[in-house]
Amino acid sequence: MRVILETKPRKKPKIPIEAEAIIPQNFLLKNDIRVYEGNKERTLDEIFYVTTEGPAVSADQVEIVLSGETGVIKRVGEYMNAGRIVIEGDIGMHCGNFMSAGEIIIRGNADAWLGREMRGGVIRCEGNADHYCGAGYRGEKRGMRGGTIEVLGNAGDFTAEYLSGGEVRIMGDCGDLPGVEMRGGTLIIGGDCHRPCGNMTGGTCMVFGTARALLPTFVNAGSEEREFCGQRVEMNVFRGDVANRGKGTLFVRKK
Repeated sequence: MRVILETKPRKKPKIPIEAEAIIPQNFLLKNDIRVYEGNKERTLDEIFYVTTEGPAVSADQVEIVLSGETGVIKRVGEYMNAGRIVIEGDIGMHCGNFMSAGEIIIRGNADAWLGREMRGGVIRCEGNADHYCGAGYRGEKRGMRGGTIEVLGNAGDFTAEYLSGGEVRIMGDCGDLPGVEMRGGTLIIGGDCHRPCGNMTGGTCMVFGTARALLPTFVNAGSEEREFCGQRVEMNVFRGDVANRGKGTLFVRKK
C-alpha cells in the first residue's frame, strides 16, 4: 500500500501541524486518523490531498509519502514500528520519536529532536539536522537506544546527547557538545565539532574532522586506524571522560 499525503494550501501556513498519527500501522488499520493544526483537531483530508494505491496485509507493506509544505509538520513517525515513510522536503521537530522499526527517509532538512529516544529502525536525512539529533528529551537520562540515524549534511548542538545504543552518523559537521553524557552506542562525525563527548561514561565516538576545544579530561591511549568513506584514517585514541570515571572511547583524526 502506498499512501500519498500532499499538503493543501492553508490560510495560515506557519501554524504547526502535530501529526504523530502519521505512521504506517494506523493506515493499515484504517483508523479515523486525525492531526492537530495548532490547537484545532483536523481530519487528515482537511490538511492533505490523500491518495491511496494498492492493498497491504501488514504494516511492513505500507509506505507513506509526504509532499508539499512539510517543514511545519511535527512528530511524524512517532512510535513507528514498521513500514516506510518518505518525506519529499523538510520536516518539523520530533520526527521519529521513539520509533522501534521501519524506515524514514527525509529528502530535505530535519528540525530539532530528530529520532528522539529512538529504539530501532533507520532514519536517513539527506539534508541537515537541527539540535538534539538522536538525543534524550530534557530530564531523561537515556537518549537513543537502538537503530540508525544517518545525516548526510550537518547537525546542530547536543547531537546524540545521552546516546545509549544504536548508531548516529553525521557526514558533515556537528555543533557544540556532540555525544555529551554518552552511555553507549556509536557516534560518527565526518566533519568538525566542538567539545565532543563531555562527561561520557561509555560508547564510541569517531571524529574524522577537527575536534575543537577537546576537553582535558580525556586520556591519550595511542593511535589506531579507522575506515571512513572507503579510506583508512589514522586516529588519536582517547579514553574518558575521566572526570566522570568514564570508560568511553573517543577517536579523533590525527592532524
